[in-house]
Amino acid sequence: MARSVIAEAEEQLRDGLESAAARVPGQLGRTGLLLVALAYVGAFLVLPLLVVFVTALSKGTGAFLEAIREPDAVSAILLTLTIAAVAVPLNLVFGVTAAWAISKYDFRGKGALITLIDLPFAVSPVISGLVFVLLFGANGWFGDWLAERDLKVIFAVPGILLATVFVTFPFVARELIPLMQAQGREAEETALSLGASGWQTFRYVTLPNIRWGLLYGVLLCNARAMGEFGAVSVVSGHIRGMTNTMPLHIEILYNEYDQVGAFATASLLALLALVTLIAKTALDWRNPDNRAARRKTPA
Repeated sequence: MARSVIAEAEEQLRDGLESAAARVPGQLGRTGLLLVALAYVGAFLVLPLLVVFVTALSKGTGAFLEAIREPDAVSAILLTLTIAAVAVPLNLVFGVTAAWAISKYDFRGKGALITLIDLPFAVSPVISGLVFVLLFGANGWFGDWLAERDLKVIFAVPGILLATVFVTFPFVARELIPLMQAQGREAEETALSLGASGWQTFRYVTLPNIRWGLLYGVLLCNARAMGEFGAVSVVSGHIRGMTNTMPLHIEILYNEYDQVGAFATASLLALLALVTLIAKTALDWRNPDNRAARRKTPA
């Protein structure tokens, strides 16, 4: 009897050691992958951010403040904020309208509309800027018509706004489409059957269900609008104090070897990126259902 108990205990101990030994390679593999991921994040994300802030403050806070108070820098900051303040609401309206139509209705050309929404993701921003030059430039399709009316689009603020709106308009729509498709049409149809108007249905039924996804899309749209370089670089003309946004101003200062000025302005964009990332993470944490809906492929 005692021998059988001892033999059973030995067998259980042997099984436990074997299972522990089998788990060790898996744990080592997970640990290795985690270390590789952390090293990658540190080398390509954290270290560059540290370089930006350290270089911006390398000559003290006085030089940093002087760099961002310089007239051309102030003009670039104000222009960037102005463009974002106009482009984001426009894309907000378009994104909500497009997402509502795609997710709540069936119509011919639905697939084509989705493809058009994704177009800025597929086209290089530089190419999109060149398209606007070909359309509204002095030798473009509408160049003579604009010149006759003394209207200027290219190398002026309207061209920058057009380019920014184009490269940023998918963000809100692409956040809302899968979310609204996952929610279905039942709530809106019920509200309409009870006598609610279209506006009342949107305000009291649809909007509360999409508000976190909407904020998420607006955050991404705003970050891209402020940081856009390629398309804006083509249509702006790089006129200091007039058509230079923050990214263009940074490029000019860096090419002139003014590292403190360039990195001081870049640190403002980096702070915007960090704030956007924190807000994005907070929205994901607050509403995980929206995150799960975004992972679904729209029909």
